[in-house]
Amino acid sequence: MKVLFVLTSHDRLGNTGEKTGFWLEEFAAPYYRILDAGHDIVLASPKGGQPPLDPKSELADFQTDDTRRFADDPQAQKALASTLKLSDIQANDYDAVFYPGGHGPLWDLINDKHSIQLIENFLSADKPVAAVCHAPAVLVNVQLNGQPLLKDRHVTAFSNSEEAAVGLTDVVPFLLETSLQTLGANYQKGDDWAPFVCVDGKLITGQNPASSAAAAQALVQQLA
Repeated sequence: MKVLFVLTSHDRLGNTGEKTGFWLEEFAAPYYRILDAGHDIVLASPKGGQPPLDPKSELADFQTDDTRRFADDPQAQKALASTLKLSDIQANDYDAVFYPGGHGPLWDLINDKHSIQLIENFLSADKPVAAVCHAPAVLVNVQLNGQPLLKDRHVTAFSNSEEAAVGLTDVVPFLLETSLQTLGANYQKGDDWAPFVCVDGKLITGQNPASSAAAAQALVQQLA
């Protein structure tokens, strides 16, 4: 089967002058779980080409077996450097979609019309949609059958307490936990920084970087 990964193209952390983008573990852990399960992976982003990597996610404290595997994987690095443009993607060419997090999606993918349409098409076709950490922001403006997708759905995402812990409560354009609750979602969370995944039908969400592998495994199980 063929799984689409959609990554952010946004690289500015608000007005801080710092860089952001996607979080390495949230890409690498799902990438290898899905690849090792025998599925093909195609990468896309709003602008195409190399998506911005949050430089903090390359620090030693945040490295895992999966990120180290990626560092030694020229084939994966080449694929990441040449993502397709999201506007050229057709949902019916893929069996599932995975959105890695990082703060970037809070600025670009949340309002990207191609992403919104893509998610609507996947779920209408009963295909899995997975997003981890800040990437559940991509669901905020999605509607299904004329209603907000998230109303009464069980979801998780990066929590307000985790955002406070990294000191970005006043930097991000909105708090994701609060936004999901405002939309009527049944927001759930585990302990800060611990793996926690919600599965609601074909919608799979993970709370934080540590949830990336489990979210991908839930998607693999649905594809099976």
